[in-house]
Amino acid sequence: MGHQYQAVQWNKNKVVYDFYVVGAIVAFIAIYMVVGLQTHDSGHEADPVVLMIRALGACAFTLLTALLAIGPLARLSPRFLPFLYNRRHLGVVTFTVSAAHFGLALLWYHGGGPLNPLVSIFVSNPLYDSLPGFPFEVFGFAAFLILFVMAATSHDFWLNNLSAPVWKALHMLVYPAYFLLVLHIVLGFLMTEKSMVFPLQTVIAFLGVTGLHIYTGLREWRADNGMKSANTKGWIDVGAPMDIPDMRAVIAPLPKGDRVAVFRYGNKIAAVTNACRHQNGPLGEGRIIDGAITCPWHGWQYKPCDGVSPPPFTEKISTYNVKIEGGSVLVDPRPNPPGTKTEPAVISNFEE
Repeated sequence: MGHQYQAVQWNKNKVVYDFYVVGAIVAFIAIYMVVGLQTHDSGHEADPVVLMIRALGACAFTLLTALLAIGPLARLSPRFLPFLYNRRHLGVVTFTVSAAHFGLALLWYHGGGPLNPLVSIFVSNPLYDSLPGFPFEVFGFAAFLILFVMAATSHDFWLNNLSAPVWKALHMLVYPAYFLLVLHIVLGFLMTEKSMVFPLQTVIAFLGVTGLHIYTGLREWRADNGMKSANTKGWIDVGAPMDIPDMRAVIAPLPKGDRVAVFRYGNKIAAVTNACRHQNGPLGEGRIIDGAITCPWHGWQYKPCDGVSPPPFTEKISTYNVKIEGGSVLVDPRPNPPGTKTEPAVISNFEE
């Protein structure tokens, strides 16, 4: 939580997670190198340095693809939430691998000439008007800069000082970075390779990630349209009380485009904003743990009755007035000031 800045607190789960991530990276690069170093029928042997550059690049792209798939997958199934919890950390690991790829490629291809290696990226190949010969390095360099900015601002210090909306907008640049990497890979292989296997795999990965986001977006849009406004003073009808899972929530759209998370805990129902104070995480996709709404992204907590974080934390979120009429839960679309205590709606004739 945000009452002070601390170094990363390691725990058993994080150590195990990092062990698997590092192991997967080492295995990926090792397999890539072993397969690539095998002598072809023609007698040609791959250059180990060039192969390592490609292995690091392929690994970074694979990590970034997995990173972008975590969000929609977590919305489709809670089984992916542990990956979502460590997504920011995985992003820094992805940048580290991409930095190794960038640094090695810069020294190998541009470090031996009279020009500054960074300048050489833009001027060594002037074929900007030729698709097969286009200097694909510029796309990789642009993507690397975006990943650098995101990794450099990954700490909560920047989140709190930039504000959550600005920080989130900045980190949404990961999508342009991913598109730039697709161009970098496809155009790079067009210059040197006859096989279209790797470019096709890259395009398939890009389309897969894009498809996941479109599918989950349409799914949420349909769910939002499934909600209807009640005729009682414009309150939002979110359905029957028992349709809300115990200790969990349903998410309802509000007139101005915001969302409200309506939680049921036992025979009580309370509503809060769906946006966590930390990174605007979807509180409605979390659950109530130890009496507090727990964000599925990074575990920030708020009491359902007043939206206040449990001591010693001081974060507050907006609450909404709720009532039960005609067998439906109704939510007042007007938010209360953050930290406002509200009376939960009580389900009559409740049975466990």
